[in-house]
Amino acid sequence: MRKKNKKEKEVLEEEVLTKDKETAKKKATKKEDPLVTIQTELEKEKDRNLRLFAEFENYKKRTGRERIELFKTASADVMISVLPVLDDFDRALLEIEKSGDENLLKGIALISTKLRETLKSKGLEEIETKQGDVFNADEHEAVTQIPAPSDDLKGKIVDIIEKGYVLGEKIIRFPKVVIGQ
Repeated sequence: MRKKNKKEKEVLEEEVLTKDKETAKKKATKKEDPLVTIQTELEKEKDRNLRLFAEFENYKKRTGRERIELFKTASADVMISVLPVLDDFDRALLEIEKSGDENLLKGIALISTKLRETLKSKGLEEIETKQGDVFNADEHEAVTQIPAPSDDLKGKIVDIIEKGYVLGEKIIRFPKVVIGQ
């Protein structure tokens, strides 16, 4: 069996060599004009150069877009860590309203407003969500479902547990809601 394989290999090698010799002869007999050869090589190099240039332009555009996106969302980690503070301000304002202390309410409201305006200037915006809005899985996070208090609240938002926020065009926290069933 090995002898047969060796013979087959030898035959194949001879065929390859004869084909190579034939193509070399054809090239030798086909004397091309040096000007044509140079022109074809020039066209190949122009095409290669054009492709490299286009590739580089695409690279510049892509990295520019990535850089802009990075600058827009670079502060996302800081914003996410500040969101619980905003939630605490909301809870504090509700409790202070219940106590009836107007001066304390004004002070906490002033600080809360100042913090919110500062964050808003940096691109943080609250997602507007109200009771009775239609639930959208792309925009809301359903925490639980409860029996709807009325028929018109079926499949709609009954309560808002946590507010949602957007930084630039990216949602950094989805509003957590309760849905009527």
